[in-house]
Amino acid sequence: MIPASESRVPSPESRQLPIAVLASGRGSNLAALLDAHAAGKLPVEFKLVAGDHAGAPALRNAEAHGIPTFALEPKSFANRREFDEALFANVAASGAGLVVLAGFMRIIDPLVTAQWTGRMINIHPSLLPKYRGLHTHRKVLRHGDAEHGASVHFVSAELDGGPVIAQARIDVRADDTEESLAARLLPFEHRLMVACVAAIARGMLCQRDGRTWFNGAPLAAPLKLDGDGRLAAA
Repeated sequence: MIPASESRVPSPESRQLPIAVLASGRGSNLAALLDAHAAGKLPVEFKLVAGDHAGAPALRNAEAHGIPTFALEPKSFANRREFDEALFANVAASGAGLVVLAGFMRIIDPLVTAQWTGRMINIHPSLLPKYRGLHTHRKVLRHGDAEHGASVHFVSAELDGGPVIAQARIDVRADDTEESLAARLLPFEHRLMVACVAAIARGMLCQRDGRTWFNGAPLAAPLKLDGDGRLAAA
């Protein structure tokens, strides 16, 4: 039996990690994962793509790739916990061993996240623990930061909390706007997400005892994304 505090990895026989992706909108990170899988760079099996908006482009993209999809309407449930329990019951039924939050714009109930400790990751457009929540590009510019970036982390009950796995960094330019900063960061987000999911699928990354482990050792600092799109020690 795999401990709840450790990420599930594929057995040598399966060689593919079953994953579910949750998305609320366009799903550009999902598209990056699909492209990497098609190129033979991502040893996963897409079991499900789900969300909270039936019309989300991410779901249409998944359907075009033959991936099962569904959406639940939050207003149909009495509260957040009931919605989350219904959503994740479907996720569990899909057989997914890892849940990837790829632009899923909802805070998940703590009792639900606890059931997926070490088996759910999220990407956030900031260098965590800086700037949790929304409007991260605006906050970077407002504070005059010289550097911006994105983080992939294991999900916990805390908003944009949980052990950070890896980060990608970019310089902030003098003429940057929120829009230009977001546009320049997005390709790095895509590469970071692909690299992290691939490392988990290959058994290189897991969460154990509240920490991120890489190649059998706990990380002292988040991994970094190098110029080749690979994860390396900071």
